[in-house]
Amino acid sequence: MAASISTRIFRTFGSLTSLGRCSSPNLSVNTSGYGLSSLTSDLKYGMALLSNRKLSTSILTPDDTFPSDLLTKKTVLTPDRTIGQYQDLVIPVTNFQSEEKGFMVLAGDVFDVPIRKDIIHNVVRWQLAKRQQGTHSTKTLSEVSGTGRKPWNQKGTGRARHGTLRGPQFRGGCVMHGPKPRSHAIKMNKQVRRLGLKIALTARAAEGKLLVFDDLALPTHKTKNIVNYYNQMENTKKVLVVEGGPIDEKLKLATQNLHYVNIIPSIGLNVYSILLHDTLVMSRDAVNKIVERMHTPINR
Repeated sequence: MAASISTRIFRTFGSLTSLGRCSSPNLSVNTSGYGLSSLTSDLKYGMALLSNRKLSTSILTPDDTFPSDLLTKKTVLTPDRTIGQYQDLVIPVTNFQSEEKGFMVLAGDVFDVPIRKDIIHNVVRWQLAKRQQGTHSTKTLSEVSGTGRKPWNQKGTGRARHGTLRGPQFRGGCVMHGPKPRSHAIKMNKQVRRLGLKIALTARAAEGKLLVFDDLALPTHKTKNIVNYYNQMENTKKVLVVEGGPIDEKLKLATQNLHYVNIIPSIGLNVYSILLHDTLVMSRDAVNKIVERMHTPINR
């Protein structure tokens, strides 16, 4: 056993010795007995050669530092609360000048409900189907303008038999089984519609994309007022501003040239509009009216 191991070590490091590295005097082949003392010295010499050898791969030890350029610099956010517990939320109130205006309590039964993707899907599908105009129309055989005369004799011409030139096979003829004006709306219960809006508001509040303003007043109607505030927002592409009452004229003029900022009254707030915008800005009055609207009993 000692002979085979010593021979293997000698073959491994023989090439290094020929390249000018010093050889160990203890490196010898022991053919008698096990030679444990000789084996220990040979192994120590082999490990010393391995430590001086330049390898193509590096091993990270606890004493080394990991390259900083390989570490991600993105902050990992961990939720500090469980969503969907119907707990009231306390959110700071600010304005377009980034001034602190206190805090506001958001109702838990409106802004902290369980997330249901199937409800959101059904509500969006209901909205898109209901907003279709349904004015598409085609003409049937009786509605197409044209003669009612038989184009040619039934027999003797060698051509296919026809009784009218207003058929669907002729140019300018009718359309068979074509669309007619109709309503594309589908049925959706009021409770499900209301729940969909609550889920959308809950999702924005959980993401930290729900901002509450004391008011939406602007000093001037200049667009730069909105642009400056938009540039201060992080990870924001489109903003939906919700006003509780009539929309301020200065705010309307300041945002009409910005495709990424839209204004909507609280009475028109819906699930599809919330999903199209990643940030929701609401005034105090808008929040109060939305909560009042959600708490109003449904007329059956």
